[in-house]
Amino acid sequence: MAEVIEWLDDGTAGGSPFSPRFGDRYRSELGGLDQAREVFLKGCGLPEAWAGQPQWTVLETGFGLGLNFLVTWAAWKADPNRPQGLHFVSTEAFPAGAADVLRSARTHPELIPFAEQLHAQLWGLLPGFHRLVFEGGRVLLTLCIGDTKAVLREQLFEANSVYLDGFSPQRNPDIWDLHTFKAVARCCRRGTRIATWTIARSVRDALAECGFVVKKVPGIPPKRDNLQGEYNPAWEPKKAQPSPQRRAPSTCVVIGAGLAGAAVAASLARRGWQVTVLDAANAPAAGASGLPGGLLAPHVSPDDNPLSRLSRHGIRATLQQADALLRASDWGRTGVLEHGVEHPRKRPEAWQADWAGAADDWSSPADAARLALCGLPPDATALWHTQAGWVRPAGLVEAWLATPGVQWRGNAAVCRLSRTSSEWQVFDAQGQELARAGLVVLAAGYGSRALAAAADESAGELALQAIRGQVSWGRHEPGTAAALPVFPVNGHGSLAPAVPLPGEAGSLAWIMGSSFERDNPRAATRPEDDQHNFSRLQTLLPQTAHALAAKFKSGQVQSWAGVRCATPSRLPALGPLAPGLWICAGMGSRGLTFAALCGELLAARLHAEPLPLEQRLADALAPQDVH
Repeated sequence: MAEVIEWLDDGTAGGSPFSPRFGDRYRSELGGLDQAREVFLKGCGLPEAWAGQPQWTVLETGFGLGLNFLVTWAAWKADPNRPQGLHFVSTEAFPAGAADVLRSARTHPELIPFAEQLHAQLWGLLPGFHRLVFEGGRVLLTLCIGDTKAVLREQLFEANSVYLDGFSPQRNPDIWDLHTFKAVARCCRRGTRIATWTIARSVRDALAECGFVVKKVPGIPPKRDNLQGEYNPAWEPKKAQPSPQRRAPSTCVVIGAGLAGAAVAASLARRGWQVTVLDAANAPAAGASGLPGGLLAPHVSPDDNPLSRLSRHGIRATLQQADALLRASDWGRTGVLEHGVEHPRKRPEAWQADWAGAADDWSSPADAARLALCGLPPDATALWHTQAGWVRPAGLVEAWLATPGVQWRGNAAVCRLSRTSSEWQVFDAQGQELARAGLVVLAAGYGSRALAAAADESAGELALQAIRGQVSWGRHEPGTAAALPVFPVNGHGSLAPAVPLPGEAGSLAWIMGSSFERDNPRAATRPEDDQHNFSRLQTLLPQTAHALAAKFKSGQVQSWAGVRCATPSRLPALGPLAPGLWICAGMGSRGLTFAALCGELLAARLHAEPLPLEQRLADALAPQDVH
């Protein structure tokens, strides 16, 4: 459930938000707008301090109702000298609901357009990180839900400004204690400005002990004083990990024009890179990403394992990209029903109490009405995934490759890479140079394995596996549509019931799949795989299978096959292989889930940005060798 907020009738428009948990107001008696602008924005020397910078990062303790973020975003947008990118990282142990955030902002008309955009993305705030995207990716809000000390251990970045906010030290001492300030200090560099409204002696002493030099400055009524300062310890700080180094945008070659390669290219291009995407085929998305239509749905597990958590990060990223870039004919946010045929999915027990509302935003037990729409009995074991749907992968690839700064080149089969003193050269089979750049990203699916081995003969063989998959599909015909569910279903194979056919206005197809054959790098279609898909449909959706049986019996279905690339962990492989050489591959059957997230993670690491997901999850994606 969202944090309970009481709205006090104190004569102000909309009332004043009050926390029963802490027995304190969310903002000062005279309203929070002046506090946000004077205490935090101006207290950190903004907007003057960020003028002309490539990017600026603000760290806030205590997101509350989001007012400090909204004010900072508005100031960024109004400033002609603003940095290209604004990163706002905020921690919050008890997140407010989207409706309360919007209600809080309605007393400030100039903030309402920003608050409405924030409101639209404030869903599913389970413990962990949530990356929210605004201004075409130029303003990134990373909400870290949990105890500040714990969540900041999962980040590795250097803040330019720090807002210390939260309920008073008397009401909420944990967010103002020494250990919290130590966690904040780990995210600072010398000269990082810090600001807060409290001048409590305990706060000043703890900040000083952590290396912050602070002073009291005149406040705004009813506060006589505020606190400002900077991180400037008298000692040389020892950090468990070296500070990340930002790489200036330059040139990059991405090998592979599928989901993975296109996502990487778009993320880098949005940050100013000039990216050349090379592919052996004569059109983008010619490999596994040429799937006629695929499902986008989270993975659910009782222990909320890394695959489950990563799938939620990825789905949020993909939905943001699809909503911004795709036409209605290329995707649908329809929801997906998961029928637990072989492995009934159970949600973590921790979701049932304090986080029930946020959990239901993602996945909840399917009700009898939805089961009936699929022809399933009311006692069938199933989950309803709200933030899910179908996507035509090629549409997403095309949109990403259309990003300014990206150049795609087909019929360019890469066979060899060679490293010079400052860049990589990329050659074809005849030894002709195709391109050169300071950064190369291998995103050629299973083909990345051979390219990586050729680039660095001393390295081990990457643990990447070829997995062939075949889908079966057919056109909607009179009588067919009535036998199909109104939304996609997965769990034992899958069915996307109504995917528009490209170039055929008004024509729809059903798509069913997929077979799963390990260690087969050949993509030729086979009739027996269509029968395999049908047999799975008979278990997944018996009524639908009965209606389509004649088409399979007479061979009237059409087929598509592709070769996916997976890792033993079922997590993607993302990370550096050698100086200037990265890999982004191994997404298995979840390319739609992982591609956008991996593109953003790779760009964040190169640019020393806050990560879009927890550090331990990012570390779990490190490429592995065959043992």
